[in-house]
Amino acid sequence: MTEHRIEFASAGQTFTGFLCEPDTELAERRAGVMVLHGGAGLGAHERDRARRLAELGYVAFVPDLFGEIFQSRERGMEVIKRLVGDPPALRKRLADALGCMVSLSGVDAARLAAIGFCFGGLAALELARSGAAMRAVVSFHGGLTAQAPAEPGTVKARVLACTGAADPFVTREHRTAFEDEMTRAGADWQLHVYGNTLHGFTERHLVDPKAQRPGSQYHEASDHRSWGAMRALFAECLA
Repeated sequence: MTEHRIEFASAGQTFTGFLCEPDTELAERRAGVMVLHGGAGLGAHERDRARRLAELGYVAFVPDLFGEIFQSRERGMEVIKRLVGDPPALRKRLADALGCMVSLSGVDAARLAAIGFCFGGLAALELARSGAAMRAVVSFHGGLTAQAPAEPGTVKARVLACTGAADPFVTREHRTAFEDEMTRAGADWQLHVYGNTLHGFTERHLVDPKAQRPGSQYHEASDHRSWGAMRALFAECLA
């Protein structure tokens, strides 16, 4: 596979991204999948998932949504809180990143998807809520609540949200509100809830005691099941 560093602009600021694509040439363009990072920024976890998607035959693009490397947890929380609290600004940045991916010569603009982890999972759902012309959106242990809920008829993407039943940051009430929101919007949606599973269940590095954080834990079975659910959805709508 081939890997590149890509830049895109949004609101007068330049952001970078990581692009991963298969080496095998095809007569037609490939489906493009945007991979949205968690609260720590674009890291090894997202790059690994992009490579796995490229192995499946997709062009994968991981945009940096923050535009900086956080020097402290406090700075990170400040930036994330500001973005989450301003849905139009977050959606504009996501749309610009998506536009960058669509502009790539090997991407089929009619076959687009997005996946995200933690903050990126919330961001992926914001793309769906915005009415972006995508075929699928998948959230892995992302926030499900919305400051600007989807309006009826706006969600074009098929939506899959994967969450842990024991995630302290995504409660039963959040899940119910998400179900109600997607139903009111008339979306094609799925919510997969994994038993005995905390937040961050796809993040393999959390098995290291030094990397562990309260409320989060890698869960191998839920990781494999949620990735399999994503693959099934992509086979259904990106083929």
